[in-house]
Amino acid sequence: MIPDHPADEPRVRPTRLRSSAPWFLLLALIVASLLAGLGMREPSPPDEPRFVLAARQMVETGQWLLPHRGSELYAEKPPTFMWIQAATYKVLGNWNIAFLLPSLLSALLTLWLTWDLSRRLWNRRVARYAVLGLFVCIQFGLMAKRAQIDMVLVGMTTLSLWALLRHLLLGPNWKLLALGAFAAGVGTVTKGVGFLPLLALLPWAAWRWRHPRVTGAGRGWGWWLILPLFIAGTCVWLAPLGIALLHNPDPHLQSYAQELLFKQTGTRYANAWHHKQPAWYYLQVIATLWLPGSLLLPWLVPAWWRRLRRADPRYIVLLGWALLVLLFFSASPGKREVYILPMLPALAVAAAPLLAGLLRRTGVRWALLAYVLLLAVATLAIGYGALHGDGWAQRNAAKRAIDPWVLPQVGAWLLGFGIAALALVATLRLRRAGLAAVLATVLLWAMYGLGLMPALDPYSSAAAVMDKARQRIGDGELGMVAWREQNLLQTHPQAADFGFKRPWSEQWELAGQWVAAAPERRWLFVLKQAMTPCADPARVIDIGSANRNEWQLLPGTALDTACVAASHGEVAETPDETNDD
Repeated sequence: MIPDHPADEPRVRPTRLRSSAPWFLLLALIVASLLAGLGMREPSPPDEPRFVLAARQMVETGQWLLPHRGSELYAEKPPTFMWIQAATYKVLGNWNIAFLLPSLLSALLTLWLTWDLSRRLWNRRVARYAVLGLFVCIQFGLMAKRAQIDMVLVGMTTLSLWALLRHLLLGPNWKLLALGAFAAGVGTVTKGVGFLPLLALLPWAAWRWRHPRVTGAGRGWGWWLILPLFIAGTCVWLAPLGIALLHNPDPHLQSYAQELLFKQTGTRYANAWHHKQPAWYYLQVIATLWLPGSLLLPWLVPAWWRRLRRADPRYIVLLGWALLVLLFFSASPGKREVYILPMLPALAVAAAPLLAGLLRRTGVRWALLAYVLLLAVATLAIGYGALHGDGWAQRNAAKRAIDPWVLPQVGAWLLGFGIAALALVATLRLRRAGLAAVLATVLLWAMYGLGLMPALDPYSSAAAVMDKARQRIGDGELGMVAWREQNLLQTHPQAADFGFKRPWSEQWELAGQWVAAAPERRWLFVLKQAMTPCADPARVIDIGSANRNEWQLLPGTALDTACVAASHGEVAETPDETNDD
């Protein structure tokens, strides 16, 4: 179906990228930069602590079917990602590595799948450009170094798309079609939108309708595999959940299933209650978080359009699928920048055959070199301010309760990166602007993983404030009211909690009962604005700030438990959990 040497692709002169040695060196640098900092920090908000908290409770309790956030069921996401984290910990025995490793491995898998698909659709040289083009985009590296579901989702959606496109464009290969459907099912129970790769069937079907005589993946009984194998993929989690629902009449379990399967999927998509953004929101995401790749769009879009007009099925399916994904997410009122990340590998594959030709254009080179230069200047300015403690740096450090002595350390890393990026600009100049962008990205993620995140970790992870609380209470017992996931995660052994989504007044009622059992030994860790009027204000301890929240410590003997029992409903309700930093 696909010609080996398409005539419409630009002929380019031999470059250093054709040689294997520079390519393998670049590949090693890419992997090293993504690995940099692994195990050197703890989970940070907004999403990492809640997933690790649920995974840790799975390991400690042996209850893996239903994830918990403290004492409550966590029904916002399926447990698949938390299973992976928990299983990784069981193998490695180190949470600081285990919680980040699934995202890292998913990123490396995505890079390999991008390379292999590009190689099969075009050639090895194009495949190299696809990998480099994907890696340099800021959002890809950022999510590879974050323990959120989205990078694992991208790995699964790219695996599904890789299998489907090999069948549709290079097939028939019914085993790969089955793999693509199954992977989409597993992706769906990892995060609800894992079915998106199946949308690739639509642009492919439109192309086949216009070109019915072309050989390739056509008629066959294997098409009937898609639905049952997709369902089989979802049964990785839905089957044990269904069995539990049939054998356990617990209303909490029924409520959990209803919220996750309906409210957190269909209702969240059609009538989102937070993260509301305008329809054009993702255009701004592409323009910023996909830098420097987005700088090439003025040249890529016309080139893509010409190939679409020639009815090249590779571009029709890749770009058609990406457009469908963009429209799907744009139609929902609730939008987050990570939602469209699954598009990026497909767009990297579609851009790769054009990059060698584009990098010979002066305008493209200037755009990439200006990006590296701007990145260098920005980090130099911020680093200098942090090193010398200027007003802006100090204000932001104070806002996040970062100790002043940390600023020079952060500033030194930023200055080091800025100087190195300037050296790349001076050495590689305009002629090798593309290589400068790749190496600057390598330096960026190495600096981020080895320097910035470890330096800021005690404050972003809430470890610093929880260490203070631990030292203050000694061998006492700790309970938590109006807490955040990172606070509970940082307690060893895990503190008592009285619900997360439960209103503060109800949390206080339960906390009062808990304190009354042993007031001399028990302490409460409380969000400042949630402190009860039943506490003795003279004995409330301001223990510190973390993630832009003020926290207080209350000795059990300073709480009038009879007052708490009599004042039900007088404390303000809990704020929306999505407001966390």
